[in-house]
Amino acid sequence: MSAIPVLLPLADAEPGNRALTIALFGAIVAVTLYITWWASRQNKTAADYYAGGRSFSGAQNGLAISGDYMSAASFLGISGSIALYGYDGFLYSIGFLVAWLVALLLVAELLRNSGRFTMADQLAYRMRQRPVRTAAATSTIVVSIFYLLAQMVGAGALVGLLLGVKSEGLKAGVIILVGALMIIYVTFGGMKGTTWVQIVKAVLLMSGAVLITFLVLLKFHFNLSELLGAASAKSGKGEAFLQPGLLYGKDLTGQIDFLSLGLALVLGTAGLPHILIRFYTVPDSRAARRSVQWAIGLIGAFYLMTLALGFGAAALLDTSKGSAVAESKGNVASPLLAESVGGGADSLGGSILLALIAAVAFATILAVVAGLTLTSASSFAHDLYANVIAKEKPSEQSELRVARFAAIGIGAVSIALAIPAQKLNIAFLVALAFAVAASANLPALLFNLFWKRFNTAGAVWSIYGGLISAVVLVVFSPVVSGKPTSMITSADFAWFPLSNPGIVSIPLGFLFGILGTYLGRDKSSEDRYHELSVRSHTGAGAEGVAKH
Repeated sequence: MSAIPVLLPLADAEPGNRALTIALFGAIVAVTLYITWWASRQNKTAADYYAGGRSFSGAQNGLAISGDYMSAASFLGISGSIALYGYDGFLYSIGFLVAWLVALLLVAELLRNSGRFTMADQLAYRMRQRPVRTAAATSTIVVSIFYLLAQMVGAGALVGLLLGVKSEGLKAGVIILVGALMIIYVTFGGMKGTTWVQIVKAVLLMSGAVLITFLVLLKFHFNLSELLGAASAKSGKGEAFLQPGLLYGKDLTGQIDFLSLGLALVLGTAGLPHILIRFYTVPDSRAARRSVQWAIGLIGAFYLMTLALGFGAAALLDTSKGSAVAESKGNVASPLLAESVGGGADSLGGSILLALIAAVAFATILAVVAGLTLTSASSFAHDLYANVIAKEKPSEQSELRVARFAAIGIGAVSIALAIPAQKLNIAFLVALAFAVAASANLPALLFNLFWKRFNTAGAVWSIYGGLISAVVLVVFSPVVSGKPTSMITSADFAWFPLSNPGIVSIPLGFLFGILGTYLGRDKSSEDRYHELSVRSHTGAGAEGVAKH
């Protein structure tokens, strides 16, 4: 889950390896489809579909959160960034891990106690329902669709290149297949099926990372100093490879840009809708805390292993200009490293490990897109349909029916947008998702929990202000135009110099919330502040959020 391009060109798999790769892909799809079929038989109520019946333990939910959080961009992107930029690449891992401390201290327990199914439940508890739910649902769907695009384009690139698929039409077919699987998982499995898919994916990902880390360290006699020395020597950059400055900090703009990205990563995690709804799948606030503790442990261990993966790739692979690793911006480092430590490109062990890591990356994509689609569909059905569009409170059955149709619709939109986006640089999609979450969602959540005067106007201004400012600043940044690596290379309208808008849009989100609160005349939300505060800190009445 990083601002690094998700998956770029990978050397074509050897024809002899394709059968093995297809078999592993097929096995993973078969297992996840069986889980979905089993879960579909358990879904009887809205709580089952939206929150898995609140039946998951802290350990199970921690595994699922890990599966949701460690996307293909994390697995492939961070190790690749370390392989190319050394110390500066490892800063991504630090940012992701620190982000969980923010989520644990500020969000996890309080949100679980004061909400029900979606992020908007917590906001709307003391606000006017319609404007707040509409704003929260809009933000949720925008963040989720940006994430979906990045993952689905990555799936098309990964599967297409590993199987030797080169035509755009066939790659579009891969995207359609991933989209169809995603719709099946969410439509039939709901939260219970999606959670178990994420648990399976987390186990596969951790197992793959442990195996490759062990083989890399074995090559260097389990001596980290030897590994780092070999990496710095092979990189061609010497001691500079192990010191800050290769990627960030070359000038003032670069330093500010890194600070901006860091703010988005650290604060955005606590506002990501598909992470937030995971806190509703546990029976109580204690389990919510334990979920985050398990997630911190698993994610921390994984990001420590990216040290061995990234520096191992730098030490064992060709990362010079023009190499496969460099041309892919580092995103093929992990699969090629797996092939190398398995015995090389022509060996059976190398072929097996390459296919294994590719299959794990594919499972990663399936789990993440399922979680994102469920989040969007739940927000549309529960927030927009049940509480805004429907004039009378709909039955649970009709609400769940709308959620399933929404999953189909969101999946179709994602497929339609991902197919023409195959050739685009998709780094900005992931970065924008974090920036929007940190700029729009987090200020509103924190103000609602800790500021008595905060009201409906403040919530709406905060969400829309953060959302619009983040999107506008990215559109007019070097990510979109003005550089050879921009989306549009033939134009230059980049008046905003930073690639990530977080350092500007996050303060704007808080500022808009303050302005809206003081300019709005609604003070009815103050009456329910103390009730929300008691609920959020004690969990009293957490099973049902009162409507007003």
